[in-house]
Amino acid sequence: MAATAPPPPEPNIVAQTSPIGHPMFSRIRLATASDVPFIHKLIHQMAVFEDLTNFFFATESGLTSTLFNSPPFKSVTVFLLEVSPSPFPTTFAASSPDFTPFLKTHSLDLPIEDPDSYNFSPDLSNDVVVAGFVMFFPNYSSYLSKHGFCIEDLLVREPYRRRGFGRMLLTAVAKQAVKMGYGKVEWVVLDWNVNAIKFYEQMGAEILQECRFCRLTGDALQALDTD
Repeated sequence: MAATAPPPPEPNIVAQTSPIGHPMFSRIRLATASDVPFIHKLIHQMAVFEDLTNFFFATESGLTSTLFNSPPFKSVTVFLLEVSPSPFPTTFAASSPDFTPFLKTHSLDLPIEDPDSYNFSPDLSNDVVVAGFVMFFPNYSSYLSKHGFCIEDLLVREPYRRRGFGRMLLTAVAKQAVKMGYGKVEWVVLDWNVNAIKFYEQMGAEILQECRFCRLTGDALQALDTD
């Protein structure tokens, strides 16, 4: 299920130069197998947010064995959102052959307090913190005769919500779809998540009331295998 923060105000986003106020630098990059511990924690946080922990069975080993078997954008792909009080190196942005990371600078009125940052730091010796992610995969529209992307999960961690980061993650997927000539990006939102629905509508998304999400899993899925 896709989840996100409440609708954010438009942030003050400029190039990665010297902002006024309290600067925060952000980066959206391709996740790798070394990021699985953070992806696992983020998925669990989303299950807690959606009150669906009874369906949460993911393990780090399971994610490692299933997420990174294909080139990015050909199967399941994960973008990580990272933040730091210091600028990210531009050399990193130029080194990725599959995706050029998004680098943004935000001028905040107050610094963000993140008491759980130590659990989301890729390297305790630096000040980079994982603040969110989006997981998506390619699908196909027969009506458009084009491929598209389906977003499986989108989450911004609680301290970083309402600051435009959800918009950045969704925009990153949309830009990649346009770059590849894809025809759509789609996802599911829970009907009680009014804030997320408003946010998606502000992004220009159409909420399809006439559709119902169908799923076969567990015993029901296995039962069909015996027919």
